[in-house]
Amino acid sequence: MSDTTAAGSSGPEIISPELISLDTDLGTTKEDVIRSLAARLTAAGRASDAAGLVDAALAREAQSATGLPGGIAIPHCRAEAVSSASLGFARLDPKVDFGAPDGPADLVFLIAAPEGAGSEHMKLLSSLARALVRPAFVTSLREASTPDEIVRLVDEVLNPSPKAAAVTPPAPVSTRKHATDETPAPAPAERHIVAVTACPTGIAHTYMAADSLVAAGERAGVKVHVETQGSSGSTPLAPSVIAGAAAVIFATDVGVKGRERFAGKPVVASGVKRAINEPDKMLAEALRASENPAAATVDGTAAAATDSDAGSVGFGTHLRQVLLTGVSYMIPFVAAGGLLIALGFLLGGYEISGPAKDIVLNNSITNLPDGGLATYLGAVLFQIGSLAFSFLVPALAGYIAFAIADRPGIAPGFTAGAVAVFVGAGFIGGLVGGLIAGVVALYIGRIAVPQWLRGLMPVVIIPLFATLVVGALMFIVLGRPLAAITSGLTDWLNGLSGSSAIFLGIILGLMMCFDLGGPVNKAAYAFAVAGLNVNDPATLRIMAAVMAAGMVPPLAMALASTVLRPKLFSEAERENGKAAWLLGSAFISEGAIPFAAADPLRVIPSMMAGGAVTGALIMAFDVTLSAPHGGIFVFFAVGGIGWFLVSLAAGTVVAALAVVGAKEFFRKGPSDAELDPEIVPAAA
Repeated sequence: MSDTTAAGSSGPEIISPELISLDTDLGTTKEDVIRSLAARLTAAGRASDAAGLVDAALAREAQSATGLPGGIAIPHCRAEAVSSASLGFARLDPKVDFGAPDGPADLVFLIAAPEGAGSEHMKLLSSLARALVRPAFVTSLREASTPDEIVRLVDEVLNPSPKAAAVTPPAPVSTRKHATDETPAPAPAERHIVAVTACPTGIAHTYMAADSLVAAGERAGVKVHVETQGSSGSTPLAPSVIAGAAAVIFATDVGVKGRERFAGKPVVASGVKRAINEPDKMLAEALRASENPAAATVDGTAAAATDSDAGSVGFGTHLRQVLLTGVSYMIPFVAAGGLLIALGFLLGGYEISGPAKDIVLNNSITNLPDGGLATYLGAVLFQIGSLAFSFLVPALAGYIAFAIADRPGIAPGFTAGAVAVFVGAGFIGGLVGGLIAGVVALYIGRIAVPQWLRGLMPVVIIPLFATLVVGALMFIVLGRPLAAITSGLTDWLNGLSGSSAIFLGIILGLMMCFDLGGPVNKAAYAFAVAGLNVNDPATLRIMAAVMAAGMVPPLAMALASTVLRPKLFSEAERENGKAAWLLGSAFISEGAIPFAAADPLRVIPSMMAGGAVTGALIMAFDVTLSAPHGGIFVFFAVGGIGWFLVSLAAGTVVAALAVVGAKEFFRKGPSDAELDPEIVPAAA
């Protein structure tokens, strides 16, 4: 048996018999299987911490399922706990669902790479992933009778003999370090397609998608050239190959590097797994697009236009991505501006909001106003914060437009947001204006213009006309109706009291704890900060409910994993719990993500229960908050600090007890605390 380590490596073989389980029952869920394989890798000295490896693999599973057609699953990750690149393998009986479209898997490879894995190791791991699209190799895995035979089969894939390599046709995907125009362009009569594949981890799906598309091209008699933007390094396609392509396929879960190189090409876009599951269909769609003058194309400056019929992400998913982009770029303005305003209140008192502008313009360090230095500095901080905060709606609209139309959408988007503020349409106006600005900029960018005018399109023509169109629409048509909606919503919030306010608090608490920093959490947060007005108690109560509920998940998981029942959690989770105390105190809901990723069905409902309690109590006790961020660091901006702490403590305890109870009484298999390899049953 040849050595399966990377060339020049002195580490252990990537796979060995003790890492293999044949025809064994490893549990009923993918979490069970991953835990068992991680335990084997740890027992063999491949990882220092089984729990850390499990956490990393499950976090990758949370991004997208790793099940593949044909009864295969390839959970994979890069993790600090992994000491050397390794493969764990299990042939399962019974099969376990890993999210494949055609049912559960019986062949599972756990691909584990160190955080700083070298390129040679990554190439070996990607070679295995590519082999799994070959039916003969998969059949051999099912027919193997011993772990040694599995090792031999994998070794032949990772280290093909010179004789086999000599008769193997050259891979369609280039492996040169620097592609240049020296690559001969295909003959004019040869019709070919170019593609880019990329997944978040860049170990497996990237390369399997590439080989699936190439194989589909061979079946269709069409050459497919693929650029894999993965962990083994990205080898750019030669410009001549791109120029001669009939169409381009983007099969990616992350942004395409160098998208502008494909400008003008008909495009089919999807997630990376579709290229593995439906490569023939994607290729057929690309070929149809190449013959359709109205097909979506890659714009030179804007994001690629997509069509759900052409295999792109759905309209709802794309809209969510666009809105989240706007919110994510808006938050730094909120955090900086809101905290500075709060500090201004701390130094100058809440009454500083009125005279702050006059104090800043008419006074100085050598000419202090009444109240002295503290009042002057409070006014300065308040004014800086107010100016930063004033970008909230324009930034939201500007970066929504940016997500749709790239850089040409920024100017019309910011303008739409500024108009929304000017006419009183606020947050809702910013959302609508940003969407309109982005769509208008995108479609203006698609207009065919002479070559000499193309250079002016992204910097002059598109921003000019898109700004004109969206500005006119906002002023003439949409401004007043949107302002009326905003005003009506504000009046409704001001009128909430008693049970109505408590119900709103429950809803906001549930939203803040549902996805821990995801789109639902961000929607609740954006709703609160966009309407924040220090002179409006209703908006201050909403802000208090949102921040307090957002602090619950990390604090509850910290309480559960470090105080109440540490034994129910893995060592890695207990370490995360220690950090979660600070993250929760600072209003960083994402501190609970490691727990939710590993066990979403028990963690997330528990956190939502605690968030609902906190949100309801905040509203019931009329607690207010004038700062949009900061947690314990802005307690001075809380009105009714005692009741704020009571509400926060109540929700934290409820959530912690709920998650402990769920883990204690609704076990789904061995807990992370039971990952000690010595107590994992030996595989058959």
